[in-house]
Amino acid sequence: MNDRSALLPTLERLFAGPRDQLLTVGALLAGLEARSFAFIIAVLDLPNCVPTGIPLLSSVTGWPMLLFAVQEWLGRPAPTLPERLTGHAIPRGKLQDTLERVRRPITWLESIVHPRHEWWLRGTARSLLMIAWIGCIFILALPIPFDNFFPAWAILFFCLAQLERDGLMAILGWIFTLLTAIWTVFLLWIGPYVVWQVVKGVL
Repeated sequence: MNDRSALLPTLERLFAGPRDQLLTVGALLAGLEARSFAFIIAVLDLPNCVPTGIPLLSSVTGWPMLLFAVQEWLGRPAPTLPERLTGHAIPRGKLQDTLERVRRPITWLESIVHPRHEWWLRGTARSLLMIAWIGCIFILALPIPFDNFFPAWAILFFCLAQLERDGLMAILGWIFTLLTAIWTVFLLWIGPYVVWQVVKGVL
């Protein structure tokens, strides 16, 4: 993978430290130094790709990701983040556990990502990809229970597609975007019904 180093070694370096120590979003971004939008968003997204048990993780990482994606859409030269968002913190121990759980699939993905079918990342196709990417990030940032898995993986595939000009990763991103849309609509439709049935049962 390009952008100076692969995802896993970068995350290992950033997450290292005492397990009870907190890692702020600001410190995480500072440790990334000068990176592309896609690389930074991939780093922030990766902890959401598996269940972590970290409260509001998708929102803590999702809103900065959304700002970065919009900044790239607007053609900004480098990522910037409002100061009020940089103070959110996550325990290093939780992040280290998450990294171990995603190590195998990410290692496999990084070994197969390479430039191919690049027309998926040009012109109108790229514009549509950016819209879908931002949409998935927005859904991830919302506090919707059980709605992290599909958008998180869609975001990651789109990041890999942009980092390596890999059309196959873009296709996988689109597949998971479709799954995200179906699953989110299902949750929003069935969720209130389930809550109502539970309330009725209690009453």
